Amino acid sequence: MNFKEIKELIEIFDASHLNRLSISQENSKIKLEKGKDCAVAVVEPQVTPLSTPQVSQSLPQIAPVASAPTVSLPAGDTINSPMVGTFYRCPSPDTPAYVNVGDKVKKGQTLGIIEAMKIMNEIEAEFDCIIKEIVPSDAQPVEYNSPLFVVEKI
Repeated sequence: MNFKEIKELIEIFDASHLNRLSISQENSKIKLEKGKDCAVAVVEPQVTPLSTPQVSQSLPQIAPVASAPTVSLPAGDTINSPMVGTFYRCPSPDTPAYVNVGDKVKKGQTLGIIEAMKIMNEIEAEFDCIIKEIVPSDAQPVEYNSPLFVVEKI
């Protein structure tokens, strides 16, 4: 697992009702535990590679979550949400949106904000592109990896 995957795992774990999580994968082992006032993450390298990920047997079973209905999007590349949170098109209610449909944007330009756990996370363009569609409306909850923008690379 890379740093980004571990960070996302910690955020999901922190938002869950679980108190302990242990994952063994290839040559690494991750243990997450929540105490009374804190969460701790330990990453330990393992010498013996495992063929399948294993989760500690002491964890409670999590009920499957119903998936959202699929939305058909126009052809094109998408910029997806890197986290679960609330999507905002503007930095504040009385300011204009970061981008609108038809705008040309440069790599690194801010496209919107996702609020997660009272932290505002700027979503930046990963490449130069033209905004074809803005999928979520302002102040709408978004899921991890859900499309935020349909774009055309330039």
